[in-house]
Amino acid sequence: MRILVLGGDGYLGWPTAMHFSSEGDEVMVVDNFSKRQIELNFGIEPLDSIATLHRRVALWKEVTGRKIHLHVGDLLNHRFIYKVLEEFEPEAILHYAEQPSAPYSMWTREYAVYTQHNNVIGTLNLLFAIKRHCPEAHLVKLGTMGEHGRLAIDRNEGYSINRPSGRTDGVSYPQSPGSFYHLSKIHDAYNINFTCQNWGLRATDLAQGVVYGFETDHTRLHPELRTSFHYDDIFGTVINRFLVQAVAGSPLTVYGQGQKPRSFLNLLDTIKFVELAVENPPRPGEFRVFNQFTEVFTVNQLAEMVREAARTNGIEVSIQHLENPRHEPEELPYPVKPAKVSELGLSPHLLSAGLITQMLDYIAGAAARINPEVFLPRIKWRQDSKMTVMD
Repeated sequence: MRILVLGGDGYLGWPTAMHFSSEGDEVMVVDNFSKRQIELNFGIEPLDSIATLHRRVALWKEVTGRKIHLHVGDLLNHRFIYKVLEEFEPEAILHYAEQPSAPYSMWTREYAVYTQHNNVIGTLNLLFAIKRHCPEAHLVKLGTMGEHGRLAIDRNEGYSINRPSGRTDGVSYPQSPGSFYHLSKIHDAYNINFTCQNWGLRATDLAQGVVYGFETDHTRLHPELRTSFHYDDIFGTVINRFLVQAVAGSPLTVYGQGQKPRSFLNLLDTIKFVELAVENPPRPGEFRVFNQFTEVFTVNQLAEMVREAARTNGIEVSIQHLENPRHEPEELPYPVKPAKVSELGLSPHLLSAGLITQMLDYIAGAAARINPEVFLPRIKWRQDSKMTVMD
């Protein structure tokens, strides 16, 4: 197949591109490097330095003999994406090309507007380009479980609800997003659903949980083929932060009481989710949603898992609760289950003490590059929030 990976320089985009290329697909990656610019603006960087996308594409060809096409450009430039789709004629489009940070979107008016404009308008340009040049292509769009936010209602997988009469109608579930970033994902979902219904496009929305892990069979082929590992307060995930804090000998910082559950999945499984979606495309006119996660933990459970694995490896760390800078309930049921992808044959890689130990060992090898200055959250959802340690 001809597969277009938008956001191919990113944490998920690059290993996904290598995976499909290794399977014999013709792959093109597109990126505007906006995430790297945000890193420069805020003085943050991944734990290990990451080679440029041009270097990684060239190295992939040297190591494997397979070519990944590369175009540099921005989805906000509709002429650019029109040209890419017209020339490449992709059969599947994997869309990771959005500003991915909820904290960044909540910092200032400027960053909130940038997030929504970049994400929503960029996706709209893509939809119009698909309509014009490759209406049969399957759009696989990265969404987020965070779209459901603070609601404790039961939800089946997808965007339809059962009526008391027994009918099923295509009405979106009520949503309560936690940031302007999550709001942009909801706007995307409505726009994509609308174009499927009206233009006959086909799309899959992957409502993704928190992804952990940094290695695949392909990143191991050469050190410069690695993907990024962020632990900072803008792009870092909670599990990455805990792991790096443990190696650094710093307390594991839990926001609030840590009772709210969150969904998680391994990097290997997120790539498999995408592969299963591509191999099983929806019908023309169909917009479907896959809940993309394999396990659910509270933040406290996750912190305890990291602390116990660290202790087993001779590292003693404490757990410290901070006032939650986010506006979210302390406790919330998690009435959502991954259903469709399990039916397609996903065999998940679950979080284990052994895997946590492997990640701790990797981080220990790069301990000299750890910057403790980016552990604590600088961005507050609420104007009255203060960074105080809770008893």
